[in-house]
Amino acid sequence: MEKLYKSLGISSQVAAYSEKILAGLEDRFKKIDETAEYNQLKVIKAMQDARVSAECFQATTGYGYNDLGRETLEQVYANVFHTEDALVRPQITCGTHALALALSANLRPGDEMISISGKPYDTLEEVIGIRPSCGSLAEYGVTYKQVELLADGGFDFEGIRSAIGEKTRLVEIQRSKGYLTRPTLSVEQIGEAIAFVKSINPEIICMVDNCYGEFVQRTEPSDFGADMVVGSLIKNPGGGLAPVGGYIAGTKTCVERAAYRLTSPGLGKEVGATLGVMQSFYQGLFLAPTVTAAALKGAIFAANLYEALGFKVIPGGSEERYDIIQAVEFGIPEGVIAFCEGIQSAAPVDSYVTPEPWAMPGYDSDVIMAAGAFVQGSSIELSADGPIKPPYAVYFQGGLTWPHAKLGIMKSLQRLYEKGLVKWEEQ
Repeated sequence: MEKLYKSLGISSQVAAYSEKILAGLEDRFKKIDETAEYNQLKVIKAMQDARVSAECFQATTGYGYNDLGRETLEQVYANVFHTEDALVRPQITCGTHALALALSANLRPGDEMISISGKPYDTLEEVIGIRPSCGSLAEYGVTYKQVELLADGGFDFEGIRSAIGEKTRLVEIQRSKGYLTRPTLSVEQIGEAIAFVKSINPEIICMVDNCYGEFVQRTEPSDFGADMVVGSLIKNPGGGLAPVGGYIAGTKTCVERAAYRLTSPGLGKEVGATLGVMQSFYQGLFLAPTVTAAALKGAIFAANLYEALGFKVIPGGSEERYDIIQAVEFGIPEGVIAFCEGIQSAAPVDSYVTPEPWAMPGYDSDVIMAAGAFVQGSSIELSADGPIKPPYAVYFQGGLTWPHAKLGIMKSLQRLYEKGLVKWEEQ
């Protein structure tokens, strides 16, 4: 192994230090495997109950009428998330698209939406109209408020009570941290917030941005009263095999509205050709619990390794995990860039490419992204990214397998070491 690591550019010092960190993580990894087993059985049961058959993998074209695979898959997702219905489509291009679809379908001019988990993910700012953009909800007369989380990362219940008014139609909760250094929210915390909102007005729609959180715990926000849970198939639930797509699982009414917005009024879920992606969607979901477990192990390894080196990590090395993202604060842009260079150099695809910060659409600063992935932009695969702005934090996620996630973190440390950004002899 030492010889093979050396051929991949890992020095004996980095390899030895990494193994020292890993020696203390055996119990954590065992708990992750137990959760993965539970969720694996949950997915199998959902597929069996929906009577998935080989015929479900057939492609449809054109209108896609009577697509057995599409209809069955949506039943599987509803079974997994314990919801009335689900919309799972390759026509949903990404997580931001899925969220925009859920919001625009369930809000009307004059309605108000409130984010009760603070600032939403950067790309949603233009969807909502926080930053002016063509076609935003603000242009259609939807107003917006946000309630910041408390200093400890919990919900500000009094602030939520004060913010909710007669026009409040929808409350949005972002489970993961996005490009912030706040804690990720557990499904139990989210459930408490949903119950609180419903106690004020049971008609308010509670939507959860579930990206990066699926299968991390044994339950999902929909088990705690969420009217909609929304996510991307090139993150956790696609298992690394889904080439595109997103999902909305929730109440029949909310999902039906989203289907009419995705296609057109009068058509809804009845159309939408699947063009040969169904087997990847099914097989990716089948693998999702174990793939998510691999990514979680990588995140915990990263947290403990960089925490021991003196860097601020969110969440901390010993904290419970509620998503697959690990943030590491470097305080300088060079740290973020070096980390991403290391991750890119560990990739099976485009390992020779050097990532550089650039002005990505939907962001308010330059962003660097490392992702030598089989599926472009897939952040369940080994990847790291971050905005080039204070506090200069990098966000690491993914790894379809634990050995790949481990290699990625070792390569990131190697690059920082080579650039003099960590002083090995001081450790």
